[in-house]
Amino acid sequence: MTRDERILKIWLRIAGIGPALAIVAVVMPTSWMDYSAGLMKLDPLPHAPIVEYLARSLSAFYAMMGGLLWLASVDVRRYAGLVTYLAVGGLVFAPAIFILDLSVGMPREWSYHEGPIVLALSAVTLVLQARARRGQEPYV
Repeated sequence: MTRDERILKIWLRIAGIGPALAIVAVVMPTSWMDYSAGLMKLDPLPHAPIVEYLARSLSAFYAMMGGLLWLASVDVRRYAGLVTYLAVGGLVFAPAIFILDLSVGMPREWSYHEGPIVLALSAVTLVLQARARRGQEPYV
């Protein structure tokens, strides 16, 4: 494994930590969700099954994405296509989620962090992957 591949491996693991931590929200008490909404200066969560379902299923999806980044880090050559897909997907997702955040009235602090962070993580991933691919012998 080259130095650049090791850097990419570490980067993917670091990038996967945040989303993986969303697993907590899958099982946390609903009262914690209400408290978290208050901390973000949002209205109290409506107590409806669809709200809890969407919050928990999205958290599970984020946790799964974090795990997928860790999985891809195991062998960055073998999973190069997956790494590219996740990074390009992040580049598309970032502006979409930024616009969505603003249009639904999420706090500015939230909006100015979520999309831009995903954009930066995805862009750095593509740059690191390009560096790791330079000078590689074909993977067999």
